[in-house]
Amino acid sequence: MSPTYTRKAGRLYRYYVSQSVLKHGPETCPIRRVAAAEIETAVVDQLRGMLRAPEIVVRTWRVARQLMGDIKEADVREALKQLDPIWDELFPAEQARIVQLLVERVDIGLDGVAIRLRTSGIASLIADLRMMAAPRRAA
Repeated sequence: MSPTYTRKAGRLYRYYVSQSVLKHGPETCPIRRVAAAEIETAVVDQLRGMLRAPEIVVRTWRVARQLMGDIKEADVREALKQLDPIWDELFPAEQARIVQLLVERVDIGLDGVAIRLRTSGIASLIADLRMMAAPRRAA
């Protein structure tokens, strides 16, 4: 899907439209377009839940260990836990950067939304969160 927008009566409406619809017409896809705010909220909500899942923590720890060497699984779990309470305080541009770092692909179907994570992106986020937490620990 591709992001796009339209204006009606001076108001901006953002949405995502299917590539199939763009290339072959509206009859080629059961989901032609999706409201941007709706799908973005669903993706962020799923992402926040996934980052707490034990299997994601372990997979992230394995990748982070390869990249950073000295990281413990508890450090990864703690860093991922730190993200949730600060999410709403981040600027939209920073939220978008994090989502792009973490999400490889989003598939939208009649049965729901499936997110494919970028594990190396999560490991990179862990490094950022550890750096942010380091000054607090030193103080």
